[in-house]
Amino acid sequence: MAIAGIPEVFHDFNIYNAGNKLVGLTGEVTIPDFENLTETISGAGILGEYEATVAGRYGSIEQEIPFRVIDEDYFKLISPNDPVELTLRGAIQYSVKATGGVDYMGMRYVLRGRCKKIALGTVKQGGPADSSVSIEVTYALIEMDGKKRLELDKLNSVFRVNGTDLLAKVKQLT
Repeated sequence: MAIAGIPEVFHDFNIYNAGNKLVGLTGEVTIPDFENLTETISGAGILGEYEATVAGRYGSIEQEIPFRVIDEDYFKLISPNDPVELTLRGAIQYSVKATGGVDYMGMRYVLRGRCKKIALGTVKQGGPADSSVSIEVTYALIEMDGKKRLELDKLNSVFRVNGTDLLAKVKQLT
């Protein structure tokens, strides 16, 4: 279902590690940017140069998971040899145009990868440590209201946007 209204806020969210809810997270998680790999194009017949994006090819994607302090869940994420699968589930609140009422739509962000960086944070009496774990993302899926909007699987050559395989022709030709 498309939003028949005005998106307002994330009402709430939770993060799960292999289905188990993580606790001790801070109140904010920044979803990383996905930056296409590009190649500078110039030459005869082109006035100057431009950056051509290479479909499905992205630079390093790093997801930081912030914790108030280090805890048991923190240490379940830090082995650089073991894969991590995290799921962020959120409820997006929106205002319904027709009625002025409030409704909600689900958002799900799934990522897989391995630990790239651990930040143990600081120690301060009565204060948070601001610890974090950073995951090098090799798989990402974003669903809105149960529909797959973006799926990127770097290890298995999958790149879909709104359910369309943008690499289908490339796979056919190679």
